[in-house]
Amino acid sequence: MSISLIGRSLKESATLKLNEVAAILRAKGEPLIHLGIGEPQSRTPIEAVTSFTGILNSGEIRYTPVDGTREMKQAVIRYTEDYYNRHVQPENIIISSGAKQAIMVALQAILDPQDEVIFPSPYWVSYPEMVKLCGAVPVPVPAEDGSFYPRIEDIEQNLTGYTKAIIINSPNNPSGAVYAPQFIEDIIKLAEKESIYLIFDDIYNRLIFDGVQVTNPYDISTDDTDNSRLIVVNGISKPYAMTGFRIGWAVASRKLIEVMTNIQAHQTSGPSVLLQKAAIGAINGSQTGVESLRETLQNNTKVMIDQLKAFDGVHVSPPDGTFYVFADFSYYNNDSEKLAKFLLDKIRVVTVPGAEFGFDGYLRLSTCTTIKDITEGIERIKWALDPNSPNELYIGERKLVRDWL
Repeated sequence: MSISLIGRSLKESATLKLNEVAAILRAKGEPLIHLGIGEPQSRTPIEAVTSFTGILNSGEIRYTPVDGTREMKQAVIRYTEDYYNRHVQPENIIISSGAKQAIMVALQAILDPQDEVIFPSPYWVSYPEMVKLCGAVPVPVPAEDGSFYPRIEDIEQNLTGYTKAIIINSPNNPSGAVYAPQFIEDIIKLAEKESIYLIFDDIYNRLIFDGVQVTNPYDISTDDTDNSRLIVVNGISKPYAMTGFRIGWAVASRKLIEVMTNIQAHQTSGPSVLLQKAAIGAINGSQTGVESLRETLQNNTKVMIDQLKAFDGVHVSPPDGTFYVFADFSYYNNDSEKLAKFLLDKIRVVTVPGAEFGFDGYLRLSTCTTIKDITEGIERIKWALDPNSPNELYIGERKLVRDWL
């Protein structure tokens, strides 16, 4: 069988694969604890549900404009005014089937083969593969000091004549780091100076903790013309816990949105009218659910951090936002893929190996679950790894005997 070079170059999505494995184990009745899933467990906002059912009951389920309905764009205009203090026009917006598609069509619109795209490390698992899908070259850039907080010097040292774009994800998946205001200011000025596209993947920008402030790129950018290379991407999946609705958007220059729309037209056409109606309901409805989710995640995160600090050898930096804790387990095993598989096999706890995010030896642990699961999950991990733990552990009625330490 002949497979394309691009097809052969791509890796399977580690997070989606873990979800599949978890579903199979749960279906078999295994006592699984899922600390890998990046999916809030709160219910869909009622305004989204009523908007969805209203259009569904009408029976008028038709094609939508490729770049989104007028009503959906008006909701994004309102969202951008409320949370970015920037008024944009409908022509500056494309609605896509998830923020991931919005990023993908943006990359397809701006990249040529062999172009390079820079993004700080650790990074979301899909960035390298999305860049490769365009025939371009991903350039992950770790901070020189080994932290989760990049410096402008780290980025500048990796600029070449092939650099076409930079992706910034702050708050960051997987680390939860909110990048410093000075770094954001420097990166925007650098992109404008070098005429490089700057993609802000802002999907977590409302899920931040302890009063940490996320820097608004529009407060710094000096180019608000149609020559602007700033692209801001957001969506409903994380703040509204609407992962299954697959609605995201990008705000950019009119010319770029026009090109992105042409690409999307030949990929998927316009997003479902049902899902856009639901998104409109969420954006225009009460926002108390977002704050409730944020508070729950902040509390869950503190519980998980306290649990992890009981380990000898585990190093963890409290995240500034998101729903992840990115912990250094290299004291126990520097091969994070082997460690994650070991934990799944031995104690039925799902984690995501840090190697998928460019940081081997780390595990990404999700706080999108209950306090009970967080506590029991970390206790199981400690039992499996810590030689000072008792030799036996009960999971439900099943007794486990540790024979590997």
